[in-house]
Amino acid sequence: MSRNMQSNGAGLRRPGEKEDICPVCKSTRYLNPEMRFLVNPECYHKMCESCVDRIFSQGPAACPIAGCARTLRKQRFRQQTFEDLKIEREVDVRRRVAKAFNRQESDFETLLAYNNYLEDMEVTTFNLLQGIDVAATERKIAAYAAQNASSISANNAKATEQRNAQNAQTAAQKEQARLNRAGANRADIASMAEREESQREAIDAVANAKDEAGQKVVLKKSTARRTAAEKARDKQRQQQQQQQQHPEDTENDIYKIEGLKPVVQAPPEKAYDPFGGISLTPSYYTLQSHYEHPWLDRARTDPSIVAGGYDLREYYQRTMLEAFAGLGCFIDEEMGEKEHGEEDKMVATEGAAMAAGANKRQGDGL
Repeated sequence: MSRNMQSNGAGLRRPGEKEDICPVCKSTRYLNPEMRFLVNPECYHKMCESCVDRIFSQGPAACPIAGCARTLRKQRFRQQTFEDLKIEREVDVRRRVAKAFNRQESDFETLLAYNNYLEDMEVTTFNLLQGIDVAATERKIAAYAAQNASSISANNAKATEQRNAQNAQTAAQKEQARLNRAGANRADIASMAEREESQREAIDAVANAKDEAGQKVVLKKSTARRTAAEKARDKQRQQQQQQQQHPEDTENDIYKIEGLKPVVQAPPEKAYDPFGGISLTPSYYTLQSHYEHPWLDRARTDPSIVAGGYDLREYYQRTMLEAFAGLGCFIDEEMGEKEHGEEDKMVATEGAAMAAGANKRQGDGL
């Protein structure tokens, strides 16, 4: 029974809960729900807060994890931010490297120099994360920080000023948005109060009005505040007026228009023909689905031909088309038509020349 409950409970654990066991005292979150885990950036070994207080309260001590000989101090322990300790370590390393390499693009003459600086910074971070030449990399960072201490402090001050300015701008935008909302609320309240006051005055005027001259006090309402019943009555009244002005619209049986063309329905649209009515059926031969020939018999069973999906009917169609392609062309008729056209052109040219000569002689006689 207990084994089944444990197996079911293991299936209901949240991600990462199976690791919520202190590697030092073996306490679990199941027995102590308020247990907090702390890590030290020296080795990133996780342990509960009770073990940290018990081991490191008297001063620096070695890490209690087997195989780790780092000396840890209590004040450097902090609560874990990310669930994955590798990400936790990478964020800390990048923050420490960026604290020393804090130059901006405006500090360089060219973009290439700034990109080389960023590449050097990334190589340094990679070496620290992967454990490549850690001692040499640490010496490089210390030497760079010592040589550029003044520029590092100046860049830190500049970054602090920019951060403060951005925070001040964000706060000013939030305050302005709050003032705008407050002003809009006050305007809405004033408008509502004015509307209520006008309604109250109108009601008082109706109540105190005297019918001395037989006049009636009528409250005018805007179109936007008309009720649905009033709009319906107005629409019905307009329809009655239009019917009185144009009675022929409602007397279709009495008034008829003669001489109108009968309405002819358009014929149904034909199916789309991409060839424009041209028939592609061959007129000189009938294509068969099977032809007897020794070569064709071998091709039907040859894997090198039919393996790729080749169909011999395509070969039949292409061969027959090439064989009968020139049967509809008559060279003699085409040459005769061409010669006849040239003779007509020559006759027309001679007639034009004779007409031009006659016009010239007529002009000379005048």
